[in-house]
Amino acid sequence: MGPVIVTDSLTKKYKAKAVVDQIDLRIPGGSIYGFLGPNGAGKSTTLKMLLGLVKPTEGQIQILGKEINSKNRLAILSETGSLIEAPAYYGHLSGKENLQIICTLKNVPEKEIQRVLHIVRMEEQQTKKVSQYSLGMKQRLGLAAALLGNPRILLLDEPTNGLDPAGIQEMRELICSLPASFGITVLISSHLLSEIDQMATHVGIINQGQLIFQDSLNVLHEHSRGRLYLHTSDDQAAFRQLKNSGIPAQWRDGRLSLRLMEDSRIMRAVALLVNSGIGILRLEQQQMSLEDIFLQLTGKQVSL
Repeated sequence: MGPVIVTDSLTKKYKAKAVVDQIDLRIPGGSIYGFLGPNGAGKSTTLKMLLGLVKPTEGQIQILGKEINSKNRLAILSETGSLIEAPAYYGHLSGKENLQIICTLKNVPEKEIQRVLHIVRMEEQQTKKVSQYSLGMKQRLGLAAALLGNPRILLLDEPTNGLDPAGIQEMRELICSLPASFGITVLISSHLLSEIDQMATHVGIINQGQLIFQDSLNVLHEHSRGRLYLHTSDDQAAFRQLKNSGIPAQWRDGRLSLRLMEDSRIMRAVALLVNSGIGILRLEQQQMSLEDIFLQLTGKQVSL
């Protein structure tokens, strides 16, 4: 499926500073697109521009094949659900009553309520006052509200922020079920790289307002250079032996490692060490984490 969200040179400046700088998003239909970056990188501003909440300084936005303008904005956004920052609610009303108000605002029939409550697994809590909800339940109610009207696109800004591990797991499972079960394309922004690693099919990485990577998650991992760590009876002697034999070994943080390479070359390295009287105790393959990749792309630690 082709892209359902396309931006060209999308930019937002406040005074002279570009908080979003010439970004070209390509978000495939049916994907979970992880929009990654540290706090303050421009993620929320980008999502607000997609929703028409912030006016771009320059650039174009296309959603579902149509360029957004003042005439068609509402029609296009009627097929888009969103959960930006903390969900708004009336604490003295029940979850169902809050959703009834949103149905009125969206001009959506109230029979939709039970459908979205089932998706977010909140049928049993619908009559409880929202002021009595946990943070995780409030986030799920916000997601239910975003799903009213059966949108084709869902924009989520840090939906697991502040949740405990159980709440994060629950929200992750809900989000992962949406494309396959309901045909919804999800754009999810986060600074929690490990979370995106477990949810996304595609990734865009933004840093200081600039898009520095965009492709599938598999391509991102293929670009990361994994390593093979060796634990031997004498690691330093093994390191010297491998280097002297022209095998690209590295000594890093007190550990001996090799770049991932063909099996035949790994077998040669192991045989070389064994024949030199050095015992192989353990071989451990380790891919770079998404955090490591981000550090490699940006040259700085992620600000969590």
